[in-house]
Amino acid sequence: MRYNNFNISRLPRILFGQGRIDELPGLISQYGQNVLLVTGQSSFRGSPNWDVLTQALAKQNTTWFNVIVSGEPSPTLVDNIVQTHLPNKIELVVAIGGGSVLDAAKAIAGLLPHGNSVMDHLEGVGKGIEYNGPALPFIAVPTTAGTGSEATKNAVLSIHGEQGFKKSFRHDCLVPEYALIDPDLLASCPSELIAADGMDAFTQLLESYVSLKANPMVDALAWSGIEAVKQGFFAAWSGQEPQASHGRAAMAYAALLSGISLAQVGLGSVHGLASPLGAFFPIPHGVVCGTLVATATEINIRAMQQREPRNPALAKYAQVGRFLSDQPDADQQQANDSLVNRLNDWTAQLGLERLSAYGITENDFERIIANSRGSSMTTNPIVLTDDEIREILQQRL
Repeated sequence: MRYNNFNISRLPRILFGQGRIDELPGLISQYGQNVLLVTGQSSFRGSPNWDVLTQALAKQNTTWFNVIVSGEPSPTLVDNIVQTHLPNKIELVVAIGGGSVLDAAKAIAGLLPHGNSVMDHLEGVGKGIEYNGPALPFIAVPTTAGTGSEATKNAVLSIHGEQGFKKSFRHDCLVPEYALIDPDLLASCPSELIAADGMDAFTQLLESYVSLKANPMVDALAWSGIEAVKQGFFAAWSGQEPQASHGRAAMAYAALLSGISLAQVGLGSVHGLASPLGAFFPIPHGVVCGTLVATATEINIRAMQQREPRNPALAKYAQVGRFLSDQPDADQQQANDSLVNRLNDWTAQLGLERLSAYGITENDFERIIANSRGSSMTTNPIVLTDDEIREILQQRL
């Protein structure tokens, strides 16, 4: 193994395990008396954990404000929340929810000390003003297992529609101070959310593992996450106890590692396509990943076999194929075929929709392709042609 130069960017302090939500009030007390709680509409607020948290905050004389993020956050939502809470002298932002909640809170924490618009800094569509911080301290508490946003520096914001976009506000100081991951918080997730989020986490692990920027340290983390997905994904999705509880722990761990991995080495063609698909159409991010990953993997493999047969990602795909199919002695071609077959089986078993279910037609392909070559596509293990990207879309239409 060659050990080439690589960088590891800032990570949060990680608290992982069942019951760790009970430690949140104590963490909050370290940062002052005024806290902004960013939550989803009902998952956490409708659980007994909400009353336990708010009562504990009252007991320690913490003043708290709550904002609700429902659906993918927009720049306008973030800006409005920032302006509303500027007078409240917020000292800490805490996000408790899925990836959209965490992303919104991350942006809010970055902007509250300054009071300006997130459009000043949003990559590709903003004013191009460099963000240098500081941000407010931020604690991330995921209640789903998909995006890994609790371990990244980017807040993904969206505007949907024909002129829509899905872009990141990112900086090292937006990384959470703490990522508190309690697998018990996933218990309220319906099976369709477990399916979509699980495929998102797996895709992030696989794309990080074969990324152009891959390195041995991140490979080890991504592989550990892939092992956890194999161990726990379908147990969590089935909902049958006690296996489901162990499965949720495995998937919470896998999602965390997927966030760490992508933050260090980038992603690939699935996430390159997910950006315009999620901006132009009402398709959930996890569904994009789940419906595209098998076909995108197949086309990546074929492109490398044709143009770059010594590309190290071919051997890595084969390693994953042998592992997921329990065929340790398969040669590289057999293993790569097994990987694609296994991912197609997962997509079918989980009932993930095709692109046409969200109003996508062949007439949309050129616009999608033209907007797919953002930062994620630049770390795909091989540069795909427009025709190859079109084939990914066509096969999953």
